[in-house]
Amino acid sequence: MSLSARQRVLAVAGIALTGLLAGAVPAATAPSVAAAPDIAVANVKQHLTDLQSIATANGGNRAHGRAGYKASIDFVKAKLDAAGYTTRIDQFTSSGATGYNLVADWPGGDSNQVLMAGAHLDSVSSGPGINDNGSGSAAVLETALAVARTGYQPTKHLRFAWWGAEELGLVGSKYYVNNLPTTERAKISGYLNFDMIGSPNPGYFVYDDDPTIEQTFKTYFAGIGVPTEIETEGDGRSDHASFKNVGIPVGGLFTGASRTKTSAQVQKWGGTATAFDRCYHSSCDTTGNINDTALDRNSDAIAHAIWSLSSGTTNPPGTVFENTTDVSIPDNGAAVTSSVNVTGRTGNAPSNLAVGVDIIHTYRGDLVVDLVAPDGTVYNLKPYSSSDSADNVKATYTVNASAEVANGTWSLRVQDRAAYDTGYINSFKLTFP
Repeated sequence: MSLSARQRVLAVAGIALTGLLAGAVPAATAPSVAAAPDIAVANVKQHLTDLQSIATANGGNRAHGRAGYKASIDFVKAKLDAAGYTTRIDQFTSSGATGYNLVADWPGGDSNQVLMAGAHLDSVSSGPGINDNGSGSAAVLETALAVARTGYQPTKHLRFAWWGAEELGLVGSKYYVNNLPTTERAKISGYLNFDMIGSPNPGYFVYDDDPTIEQTFKTYFAGIGVPTEIETEGDGRSDHASFKNVGIPVGGLFTGASRTKTSAQVQKWGGTATAFDRCYHSSCDTTGNINDTALDRNSDAIAHAIWSLSSGTTNPPGTVFENTTDVSIPDNGAAVTSSVNVTGRTGNAPSNLAVGVDIIHTYRGDLVVDLVAPDGTVYNLKPYSSSDSADNVKATYTVNASAEVANGTWSLRVQDRAAYDTGYINSFKLTFP
């Protein structure tokens, strides 16, 4: 996990507003989803043993620009090539050294609907990086191999990736995303990130970025009786940020790094009130720095998400315009706006324009939320409702804005209509199918 970027210590509840989610499939007609296979933790641990051996043979690490990293890439690629994947290695330069990303595509599936899963493969220079991030890399690898072993043929196209130079600031994943044409970005329906999932004193944290992906993981853990919390320690510090920043839905799992597990978390998950990973970014991050139970649970959760999210019908891809700059909402004050400038579209907006809203607020019932079109037309998304007691607004609204010219400045306008509240607009996103 990278050391850079802002952290946000706020848990956001994903709230799906009834009847307003775009493209929802009625339960009675929803396609069946094939059950994911059990991911054998022994296989995942063998991959970690192999990565440890690579580090030991190459100066004790697998860092960017070092022989251990290139050997790690070659190791993973050989496994995938033998399993029938189409693989490629992308090269980039960072800090004067050549870096590598490995991308592997499973044949078949809708090429206009791509589900990606990835992990960074590099370690820091001070150690072999077996939890950070051999654990995520090994679990993604074994899930990809399980796809091949079972002959899984999902509705969506599956793509797996292992990133280089994450520890230097998400360099590899940024390179990948920045070099994707806009049309190819629009085909990615979701990116799942796994960075540290076997911490020796583990917690069970779920990213709260995309409501559907978030709920997929929460449902799995609830089914095995493991409570989860929203992930905050690594917010923006791992490779999902490269995808999120261009409007691609993201999600993932995490078991904790250098923060101290609280007494409440000890009661919830066991362990001790010490760091989740006392060997974070240290030489002792070896195969002895892994909690087998956490590694097993998270590996199975990855497979569950891959199988669940790649099956069945999905919303069509689209061109995304997003503003992720926080905009403070004054308490019982004037309306504020978050705006995006839509360009490159012809004609009017579609009749199924998707409006993504993510507002952090202490009482959503006090909010009035509107979409304002370039000509000033107002589309009310959420009226003031004193009986609406839930916190936060995180949903996708479908708006028939076919009378509006697509190009121009569109705004999300939010007003707090009552006192004693705090909040801000976290993000505003328009998706044009």
